[in-house]
Amino acid sequence: MSNRVLTLAIAAVVGIAATSASADTLADVKAKGYIQCGVTGGVAGFSAPDANNNWSGLEVDFCRAMSAAIFNAPDNVRYTPLTAQERFTALSAGEIDVLSRTTTWTMSRDTQLGISFVGTMYYDGQGFLVRKADGITSAKDLSGAAVCIESGTTTELNAADYFASNNMEFNTVVFVDQDEVVKAYQDGRCDVYTTDSSALASERTKFAIPDDHIILPEIISKEPLGPVVRQGDEVWFKIARWTYFALLEAEELGVTQANVDEMLGSDNPAVKRLLGVEGDFGTALGLTKDWAYQIIKHVGNYGESFDRHLGPSTPIGLERGLNALWKDGGLQYPMPIR
Repeated sequence: MSNRVLTLAIAAVVGIAATSASADTLADVKAKGYIQCGVTGGVAGFSAPDANNNWSGLEVDFCRAMSAAIFNAPDNVRYTPLTAQERFTALSAGEIDVLSRTTTWTMSRDTQLGISFVGTMYYDGQGFLVRKADGITSAKDLSGAAVCIESGTTTELNAADYFASNNMEFNTVVFVDQDEVVKAYQDGRCDVYTTDSSALASERTKFAIPDDHIILPEIISKEPLGPVVRQGDEVWFKIARWTYFALLEAEELGVTQANVDEMLGSDNPAVKRLLGVEGDFGTALGLTKDWAYQIIKHVGNYGESFDRHLGPSTPIGLERGLNALWKDGGLQYPMPIR
């Protein structure tokens, strides 16, 4: 049995034990006064600390939104940086309450590890980063190149499949931690760095001369990245899921952090339901009726979070693309609050 398979098997067993032992995460979170949120070691735009260890990013905002829904305050969150190999075991063992860490939703993960994916915070795909000076313009030119990869990720299998299907020689340089992968690439230990294209764009901003590196045009996989919770606690799962939908619903209805108080007087029934003016949709989740108002007031809507951390005005400079709302040609689609 490979180390990777053994790790997954152990995580699955631990997950079953953990979910059996504790099925009231909301009560536990309220008792301790904060959410323990599993994040990356630092991927700008998604989850990364500043010099004062203040965390920010799209995935951090998800945990802050959950905190706002539960505590009427966004910062009752503590962050646990996790490697790709650590993340599922930490969640299954109860070391964290929610995993919000550039994690791809796959069938094996969803069915074998005792975990549940909440939704897709970012629709992504795997790409390749190379040095402009090498003159490489296509992934089809990478046969025989040394490829830097983080172990314990979907990246490994995707790259192997791509090289095999194109009859290309595949030479990997594998590391446990993403920071090690990036350093190896920068030090010239490999010719190519491959991971989710958004992460490539993020890491490139940290390079001394970002324009000396290019992301090749090929996207070789689907990488739906989203938050994850343990199985066995339906209420906690639904709090996480409807936090995700509330962020999207707010954007769709034009409710922002700046206008949310004004929108309390809206005549739109959907806005009234979202903000708790009409109906009470929070009680069934153990929340207050204005749970979504608190999310928007403290964090903003999905579009605001995307623009703040990843959008064209940031150093990462990503367009919405597939992550636009459905009505704008994207895949983000909130379920109705009614």
